[in-house]
Amino acid sequence: MNAMKNLGFPDALGEEIVKNIGSPKAIDRMTSYLNNVKPKKAELVVDEMLSICSDIARWQDKKESERANAKYNEVLYFGLEDLPDDE
Repeated sequence: MNAMKNLGFPDALGEEIVKNIGSPKAIDRMTSYLNNVKPKKAELVVDEMLSICSDIARWQDKKESERANAKYNEVLYFGLEDLPDDE
């Protein structure tokens, strides 16, 4: 929010950015962008926010795919009846 204010953007835009990004690591990434690039247009800020959100979604999809693949490999290795009890 401070980085947005320092660049002259309205508080409402900063609040929406923070609400949509969510995670502390993503907020740090957005803050670094704002401090280093110092965009003049709100469209550039929103575009970066969408890019960060897209990267997060891609990472989450990758992790979910890895978990599903691990479960599939367990079924192949143990069979359906012999799966470990933690399932």
